[in-house]
Amino acid sequence: MSKAIVSTLYDSDVFRMACRQFDKAADAISLPDAIRDRTKYPRRCLAVSLPVKRQDGSVTVFEGYRVQHNLSTGPSKGGIRFHQHVTLGEVAALAMWMSWKCSLVGLPYGGAKGGVIVDPNQLSLSELEHLSRRYMQEMVNFLGPHTDVPAPDVGTNERIMGWMMDTYSNHVGHLAPAVVTGKPIALGGSQGRREATGAGVAYLVKKYLGDLKAPINKATVAIQGFGNVGSETALALSASGAKIVAISDYTGGVFNAKGIDVKKALAYLAYAKVLKDWDGGEPITNEKLLELKCTVLIPAALERVITEKNAKKLQCRVLAEAANGPTTNTADRIIDARGDIELIPDVLCNSGGVIVSYFEWLQNLSNFYWSRDEVMEKLYGILDKAKDAVDAQKRKFGFSRRLAALTLGIQRVADAKAARGLFP
Repeated sequence: MSKAIVSTLYDSDVFRMACRQFDKAADAISLPDAIRDRTKYPRRCLAVSLPVKRQDGSVTVFEGYRVQHNLSTGPSKGGIRFHQHVTLGEVAALAMWMSWKCSLVGLPYGGAKGGVIVDPNQLSLSELEHLSRRYMQEMVNFLGPHTDVPAPDVGTNERIMGWMMDTYSNHVGHLAPAVVTGKPIALGGSQGRREATGAGVAYLVKKYLGDLKAPINKATVAIQGFGNVGSETALALSASGAKIVAISDYTGGVFNAKGIDVKKALAYLAYAKVLKDWDGGEPITNEKLLELKCTVLIPAALERVITEKNAKKLQCRVLAEAANGPTTNTADRIIDARGDIELIPDVLCNSGGVIVSYFEWLQNLSNFYWSRDEVMEKLYGILDKAKDAVDAQKRKFGFSRRLAALTLGIQRVADAKAARGLFP
């Protein structure tokens, strides 16, 4: 009989939340005790100190992490987050969710995640480059095209991925584009990668609105988080005829019942860097945005923003989780009990990014590159297949859509671990 372990290394609100999701799904599929903890807990992690010389000559030491949750189904895969509130527990939870996400959509990856405790907005461009390169240098023996393949996340972008790829390539002595994804096109990036997550969110939103017989040209959309994912989702949905009525970033948001001009918002953001003081509508807080009456609510920022305090106040018909872990366990139960909101869970909803990252990795390994149309066609095909599988699981067992998605992803990882056996 196996003895369950209790992890103190990763202990945090968000890691406990991910574990409760796992436990509920494992119970639902009667996952044997002998395989539970092996499937649940991260395989390994690394914490590193990152000294960076600042422009004034001083040296600041930043702290960075990488957690590899699962290596049983292929190299691990996941973004690197630069944010002042990063914790090891948060990174571990995100790595766990990446395992279920990759498994759900059928990619030959395990989950991983990385993070550095830093506000990238407080760094100069040269300091940001030094930090990015130092992170890769410290991780260089822990990563690789067939071991662990990072990508952008909150606070990082394709330029940073380019620096990291160059650092790794210099270490191994040859160009190694497949070590990271989300790179610039000139360095082996894939067509469609920048917009992939947002395009995937928009595609699934349109699919579920179609299931509800709700016309896209009459849909109103509120998006919390206007970074890469939120802005690309807004562009794709507005191009399909939806009305974007609210957007926000960490400084606050804008509400306009007549519809927000997304391209003007992006032009302002490119100049001012934040949405604060943009005159495209009325000011609105991030908290109030979540409670707006709308057809589709899209949390596209950080985790744990929909809680027991606001779950009863949601006025959307579809809740599309473009962020990872935006809904707490208690809020989940409230939404399930309400029964009037169609949830598109994060492991399905935002999987477009890792799917096209997989395409980029394949193209790098083969040195053969696809057109944007080919990329998007393949992306939508995989999303259709995953959506159909989740909805079939939901109908078959009477699960919530989140539980359906998690049970599919977790079962496939557990099956792989069981098939490989336990190394003595």
